Amino acid sequence: MRRAASEIATGSLFGIALNYQGLLQSRLAEFDQTPYQKPPVKPVLFIKTPNTRNGDGQPVVAPTGERLQPGPALGVVIGKDASRVSVEQAFEHVAGYVIVNEFSLPEDSYYRPAVKAKCRDGFCSISTQVVGVDEIAAPHNLTLTLLVNGKVRQENTTANFVRSIGQLIAELSEFMTLHAGDILITGTPEGRVDVQPGDQVVVEISGLGRLSNTVVAQ
Repeated sequence: MRRAASEIATGSLFGIALNYQGLLQSRLAEFDQTPYQKPPVKPVLFIKTPNTRNGDGQPVVAPTGERLQPGPALGVVIGKDASRVSVEQAFEHVAGYVIVNEFSLPEDSYYRPAVKAKCRDGFCSISTQVVGVDEIAAPHNLTLTLLVNGKVRQENTTANFVRSIGQLIAELSEFMTLHAGDILITGTPEGRVDVQPGDQVVVEISGLGRLSNTVVAQ
């Protein structure tokens, strides 16, 4: 069953960094350096603040003098409160899925994700409908495609997750309650690209449809 995201996906926006195998592998060398010392052993969490919310067909403002990068991602909408749930119980707490384009400025460090890089106005575009869990039989085998002006610029699959959806919900709910309506942004793959004012940016996820935004100048 599909429902309007404006009705049931109204909570907090939690993002996970480094949740694609290719992205994690590409950064392993720097995790041997200060301040990291070793690769992360828990999900690397960040928050997209309420002002970042944006929608299908809406403009995304490119800050003057900055590089803007889209980030295709699968969003998991929490359907009922989840506190200290197991991996096996996790999907009992999922209402469905949305397409997310997690826009950001480039970041130099995963140690302290920069608020000003992640939390600009309109930097989290979310598709209009929540696609119910009953419609997506294999959420860990979905193809994500990023198109800029009709050309494919990124393509990956949720089969390459470092942590599954169930693992993410279980690990996060160990220390905080995930509330109904929250969206878990399950990560963006390696290979982020720059976009410019005038570009049409589209994210497609198999089974979920497409999300489209146009970049405009500040």
